[in-house]
Amino acid sequence: MLSSNIIVVTGEKTRGFLTHVGEATRLLVNILLNSWYVFKKPFLFIRQIYQLGVLSLPIILLSGLFVGMVLCFQAFVNLINFGAEASVGTIVALALFRELSSVLTALLYTGRASSSLTAEIGLMRATEQWASYELMAINPVQYILTPRFWAGVLTVPILALLFSAVGIIGGYGVATISLGVDGGAYWSQMKSGVDFGVDIGLGVVLKSFVFGIISNLVALYIGLKGRATASGIARSTTDTVVISSLLILVADFLLTAMIFGV
Repeated sequence: MLSSNIIVVTGEKTRGFLTHVGEATRLLVNILLNSWYVFKKPFLFIRQIYQLGVLSLPIILLSGLFVGMVLCFQAFVNLINFGAEASVGTIVALALFRELSSVLTALLYTGRASSSLTAEIGLMRATEQWASYELMAINPVQYILTPRFWAGVLTVPILALLFSAVGIIGGYGVATISLGVDGGAYWSQMKSGVDFGVDIGLGVVLKSFVFGIISNLVALYIGLKGRATASGIARSTTDTVVISSLLILVADFLLTAMIFGV
């Protein structure tokens, strides 16, 4: 009896999971097919760039600065044992470019911007704004979802690059001021150890672009499918952060294995 209940519950959970995957995929295809609307109404896109990107800059820049500073300290403590403290710039840059900048930016973006997207869509449904657009013969996917999706997707890679730049500058400040590393050696070692195409192009831009798709798609989908009540919106925002964060970490492992795997 217990085993049969486990099988039933597992089957229901699996069917529900596949249903959500299918519906999210249909939503993504619908958004892609309506992407032309961004060029028709560019002010909607620019407004979302400001809401999702510019307003996220303070937390991204501060986080990048302190992450770079901490990385510099940690790398120096280990490198000095081998007399290779001049390579601290390379370690900081590679850690940021290959892993930390894209992942941490995506997670911070999810907590700050994606959760607000879910709450915004849920509130539109709760106050009948979504239905009013349909009554006025305005496609809400074009007018509401498409600008928000593309603004978020394009914003995450830019934020990740800024995160990396500020982190490297923070590491440089710690290395030269607190640890006594030569500034020229910091930059020259970093320049020789970083590959622009692989480390920056694939490690930062590509990975953060994929993370942006995941975070924004999950936010919009859960905002549409969540219960249009106060408690439902609160639950939806929490689900967005949790699910997006887990999917980002899974995607990070797969992308890292494909890009940097031996």
